[in-house]
Formats: sequence, structure tokens, C-alpha cells
Amino acid sequence: TGPAFYSIHKLTEGQYENMFAAADELAERIRALGQLAPMRMDDILKRSRIEDPEKTPTAQEMVEDLANDHEMLAHRLHALIELVGGRKDPVTEDLATARSAFHEQAAWMLRSLAAS
Repeated sequence: TGPAFYSIHKLTEGQYENMFAAADELAERIRALGQLAPMRMDDILKRSRIEDPEKTPTAQEMVEDLANDHEMLAHRLHALIELVGGRKDPVTEDLATARSAFHEQAAWMLRSLAAS
């Protein structure tokens, strides 16, 4: 709620849609590498490093928390890029680079919105 509701809603909706599409692309890459992608919600949640806030956040807190989460994901993807760099897997490296760029931009946009 509040004066920034529409701006936050539109920005996060676009981010959500991007991440939803990315989940399928990432699952397909996992399968291409000969593994099964996690498909049960409890498996996905167990592997997650994102933590939900204890209480309902203010709009400002929500935007800042989401920006922090995007930055954490970008850093984890940087680690993946380093890991696969020496394993001759340019497809995974390119995918991780593109996802990292998305999360870095998402964090930057959220931080810009929070500053206003």
C-alpha cells in the first residue's frame, strides 16, 4: 500500500515474470546435464537461501529486502560462473552470466526506487 504501490507492483511483476520463465530454462539445463531438477516444493524450499521476513514489511523494507535477495542471488551465480569456468561448460557459464546480470539490474532498480 502507499504512494509507491503501483511502481513497486509493476517493477516486481516484471521481475517475477522473468524469474518464472528462468525457472524452466534452469530446469532444462539441469536435465541437459543429466540430473533431475528439484520439483517438490519442500525440496526447493530446503535448498533456498532466501528467508522470509518474520513480520509484514513496510513497502520500503520489502523493496530493500528484495534488493538484498537479488544481490545474494547474483553473488551465488558469480560463484557458479567461477566453478564452471574451468569445466568447459560454456552453456552453463553463459546462462549463469545472463541470470546474474538480471539479478544485478533488478537490485539496482529496486535500490533506485527505494531511494526516492
